[in-house]
Amino acid sequence: MSQAVERSPGIPLEQRPLRAWQRSALARYLAGSPQDFLAVATPGAGKTTFALRVAAELLSDRRIDRVTVVTPTEHLKYQWAESAAQAGIPLDPEFRNSTGGTSADYTGIAVTYAGVAAHPMLHRARTETRRTLVILDEIHHAGDAKSWGDAVKEAFDPAARRLTLTGTPFRSDDNPIPFVDYLPDAEGALRSRADHAYGYAEALADGVVRPVVFLAYSGTSSWRTSAGEEMTARLGEPMTAEHTARAWRTALDPGGEWIPAVLAAADKRLTGHRAGGMPDAGGLVIASDQTAARAYAAILEKITGTAPAVVLSDEKGSSKRIADFSASDARWMVAVRMVSEGVDVPRLAVGVYATSASTPLYFAQAIGRFVRSRRQGETASVFLPSVPVLLGLASELEAQRDHVLGKPHRAAETWNDEELAAAQRVEDEPGEDEKAFTALHADAELDQLIYEGTSFSADEEDYLGLPGLLDPDQVRTLLNQRQQDWMQRGKTRSGAQARATPAPPQPPAERPQLSVREQLNALRKELNTLVAMYHHRTNKPHGAIHNELRKSCGGPVTAMATIEQLEERIATLRSWR
Repeated sequence: MSQAVERSPGIPLEQRPLRAWQRSALARYLAGSPQDFLAVATPGAGKTTFALRVAAELLSDRRIDRVTVVTPTEHLKYQWAESAAQAGIPLDPEFRNSTGGTSADYTGIAVTYAGVAAHPMLHRARTETRRTLVILDEIHHAGDAKSWGDAVKEAFDPAARRLTLTGTPFRSDDNPIPFVDYLPDAEGALRSRADHAYGYAEALADGVVRPVVFLAYSGTSSWRTSAGEEMTARLGEPMTAEHTARAWRTALDPGGEWIPAVLAAADKRLTGHRAGGMPDAGGLVIASDQTAARAYAAILEKITGTAPAVVLSDEKGSSKRIADFSASDARWMVAVRMVSEGVDVPRLAVGVYATSASTPLYFAQAIGRFVRSRRQGETASVFLPSVPVLLGLASELEAQRDHVLGKPHRAAETWNDEELAAAQRVEDEPGEDEKAFTALHADAELDQLIYEGTSFSADEEDYLGLPGLLDPDQVRTLLNQRQQDWMQRGKTRSGAQARATPAPPQPPAERPQLSVREQLNALRKELNTLVAMYHHRTNKPHGAIHNELRKSCGGPVTAMATIEQLEERIATLRSWR
């Protein structure tokens, strides 16, 4: 991706100092002079700068005559061309297969994988005529479809040099990625091999990327099935794949209360970033489809009083809208999930993951929009549904993965991924899906925070106003302190209740009358607070604790439990030591 954060007017790119990992990778590349080289670097680390320095060196030494850059989106073609121009390498981002050529003033072209797949022999002929360095950006996209992989292989097999780049080499399929080496691992599976790797954990330690705090929101979702049956479930609690998907989709429904509540909290967090050292901090909402994106934008306009930027697709005009937002100090942008990888706005500091996409590849790409660091101390905050698969991915942000053939990449879940995906599908069969499912209600409540794989529980207000400038150690220290304060408040309240002398019964006329809904909500909140405290004492997952309580006390999931059942679970949990 282009490194807007590294641009310094008046200083040629080739004269600017490289980061340590870029120097190391460049030295390894120049020493080996390989035909193929795979650089895996976390989003925001500076892959574009590294690749253009390689191109500049090869052009200067006359080892190549031409450069071809291949990107996954139209938007990225222009980002690459802009960065390359600063390096003194003019690239044509408007090359068309129908034309077949470009001006002699250009050193090369920038095209998309789809463009190459449309006419691979044309690109092969161009590659054969002159010594060409092919830079394959986000090379994992060449594994999206066999036709794309075959086309890339056909077009660029005769290249003098191939430099492949990715921040997320892992995939959950068995389509090999062209020009990537696979070696047997200890279990006999074929695993992709990088020539140079620079992960998020290393980049975070070097101050190259921002630390990310995930704020996971649960809440009760209600929906109606095709049979007219009304169902209720709470996000984050163990349930079937179908119930998980329905509760998740209900939460994301713009007509419910979950989305407005989370967007309002995210906007408040954005204000905290702006007041705490990042005056131009921006926010991005990632939506599943265009209809949801427009609805979310309308909600944000009501919250902020200003219409957010909306990027609905990779069509003409999207690049300008992204560029305009990047150059402004506007608060929010809403984008459908298909463009998340092409969104390169270094000032993005707050994200709302309002999509049902759940693959490790997509999640890592989406979070990559918020980790680009401009200066020391900037942090990022990402709001997401409290769904087990997302909580797991958030906890494993620092894990480095490779593409493994013949072996499932993802850890086993409590549901089948295909079943979950089918239950989430909206666009493909809207008529049938609408008959099978109707969202009724969803509310939102902060469930937990995740930072460096650790879960923290506390009141929402303790976190929405955190400073925007904190280094990783300061984030860790502050979260631990807030956690301890919160747990101490809980213990104090519990101790006071235990020591209190029962008051004499009030006459019926004086006793506060709470509705059933108020009683249930209060008991659910108390139970969840106790579960969070027990989690931090035992390190057991929240869902496992709820399951143990249900086994011990009986009854349905928390969202469907009665007042008496909730009171029994609270008493039981208080008795566990």
